[in-house]
Order: sequence, then C-alpha cells, then structure tokens
Amino acid sequence: MLYRNFGKPIFFKLDAEKAHHLVIGGLHTTGKLPGGAPLLHMMYGVKEIPELAVDLFGLHFPTPVGLAAGLDKNAEAVAGFSAVGFGFMEVGTVTPLAQPGNELPRLFRLPPDEALVNRMGFNNHGASQMASRLEALSARPIPIAVNIGKNKATPNEEAHVDYEKCIAALYTQADFFVVNISSPNTPDLRNLQHGSELATLLSAVMQEIEVHNARMGKKKAVLVKIAPDVSDEELTFMVDTIQKSGVSGIIATNTTISREGLTHENAKETGGLSGRPLTERSTEIIARIYKQTEGTLPIIGSGGIFDSQDAYDKIRAGASLVEIYTALIYKGPEINRQLHAGLLELLKRDGFSHISEAVGADHR
Repeated sequence: MLYRNFGKPIFFKLDAEKAHHLVIGGLHTTGKLPGGAPLLHMMYGVKEIPELAVDLFGLHFPTPVGLAAGLDKNAEAVAGFSAVGFGFMEVGTVTPLAQPGNELPRLFRLPPDEALVNRMGFNNHGASQMASRLEALSARPIPIAVNIGKNKATPNEEAHVDYEKCIAALYTQADFFVVNISSPNTPDLRNLQHGSELATLLSAVMQEIEVHNARMGKKKAVLVKIAPDVSDEELTFMVDTIQKSGVSGIIATNTTISREGLTHENAKETGGLSGRPLTERSTEIIARIYKQTEGTLPIIGSGGIFDSQDAYDKIRAGASLVEIYTALIYKGPEINRQLHAGLLELLKRDGFSHISEAVGADHR
C-alpha cells in the first residue's frame, strides 16, 4: 500500500535511472543507520518459514525468492535488500575494471507491458571496490552471489582472464558466483554461450575457482546465467557443455531481445527486456533444462515473476530457487510477503510439506 500509493507515483514521474539511484541510495543510507535494517524488516521482511527454506550449494537460503543481478550493481545496498524479505541476492554485474557503461538514457519503463528495457552495459565501480564494500558489511543474513562479467574493451578470446580476475578479487566476499555470458548490452558477449568458446571459458573459470577452493578449504559454487533467445538445439548444446564443465547450476534466464506482443512506445529501444513478457519463455527454458539434466543440475528461475503462481510455475518446472527484479519496480517491496504467503498456500494445496517436493513436479 505504501509503495503503490506514495512511492511508485513519485518514482514513475522521474527518469528511470534517476529513480533507480534514489532507491539504491535510500536503501544504502537506511541500512547503515542504527535500527534502519530492523525497521525495514518490520515493514517488509519475511519471517523464515521451515517449509520454504532451502539448503543448496552448501548454503542456507531462509526463503526461496532472491533479488536478481542488475539492481544493486555495486553492492551498495546489501543491508537494505537483505532486510526486505529476500532469501538471497545477486550483486553486479561487476567487471575487473570500473567502467561507465553505455550512454544515457539507457533504462526505460513499459508500464502497460509491466516490463523494462535496459542497455546499461555493465556500468560498475570495479571488482576491488565491490570487494571492499562486501568486506565492510557488519552482518550477512542472506547468501550473496557475485555476478561477474568482462570489461567491454576485453576481446572474447581474452574474456576468461576477466572472469578469473573477478573471482580472485571477490572470492573471500562472495558466497557463490554467477558467470554472466548472456547480457545483450556488451558487444559479442552472448557469443560466449556458443561453440568452443563456452567450454573454454567455463574450463578457465572452474580451474580458477578450484584453486581458491583448495587454498581456502572451501567449496564455493559457480552458476551460469543464460539467455532466453536461443534455439532448442543451442540450448541443448549449452546445457550439455555447462553440465560437463562441473559448474554447480544454471540461472534461467537473463533479459530478452525479443519485442513480441509489446504495446508501449519504449519497445523500440534497444537493450534487454525484462518483466512480464519473459514469464512463459523463462519457465519453458527451466523445464527443458530440468528434463535434459534429469533434475541433477540445480536451476534458479528468473524472468517475469510477478505473483506466487509465476514463482510456483517455475519451481514445478524445475527451479530450486527463483529471483525477481522488474516486479520489485512495479509492485514494491510488499511483493515479497505476497510471494511467500502465496507459495505456502500453493504447496499446501498440492499436498507438499516442503518446497523441495515441488521442484520439478511437472515432470513426474
């Protein structure tokens, strides 16, 4: 009610990126204030419910709904986001060197379509600054995934070096890593999803993570975030390559370059589309991955989750966890309580005592 009646009307009168910075700045400030995080939790937090808690990748996720990458690019508002009901969050995408990203304007709302178009271009402060911010956190109530990418100036044949640098700089601070090879806003990045380039990149990433795992006596997970704009044949190859690499899981999916069915004039803008138009496609890809891997490769479902049924459909299709981004912009932080209450009811309706029983249920 508070966001819908007061916050959203104000934010939606502002330029989309200016509103974004206001939200991040506000959560950053509130999270640092004495009593700020508890206040946010009181207003929007979600009490851990045993039926919905998930243990995966050697980590405990108090709730199954996380925050997707792209909102807190520089890990500036981790304390604030951790307090409003998320079970985990991605920070980034971060690159080894700071970079400004693409020219403004680069973020656009499509309200009738409940969607966003962004062509941000991995704008971020760099890996070392993110590492410092994460190290300075006084508490970490939820797992933090670091989403890593390559600098725009780095050619694809050297991309693996950038991913290795990010892992080295952030290994101590990350609870797990997400390899972003699927953003449409860095030239040629999506080519890393295909052919021998994917196998070469993931081999280098896994070698790097294993060096640090051995040195630290830990086992940190690495996931790969894939695009929705792939053919069935391409998806089969990608999943097979990812599975053979030893990677811990897949996030399905990133934004789309498709504009099918959109009504708002901002559909003409180039960039990645997120939100409601992705709902069905991302769920379809989750189902295909689960079927191909026979449920042996954990999936985080992302794309077009606006209510508990959307989240539940992805879980039944094969996702062990889910993420939101665009729905937070349109519905506000109240959405987390709505999602979790709805998920609990759907589990009870279908006779499941724990969310893990619903993962992949559509395939049984």
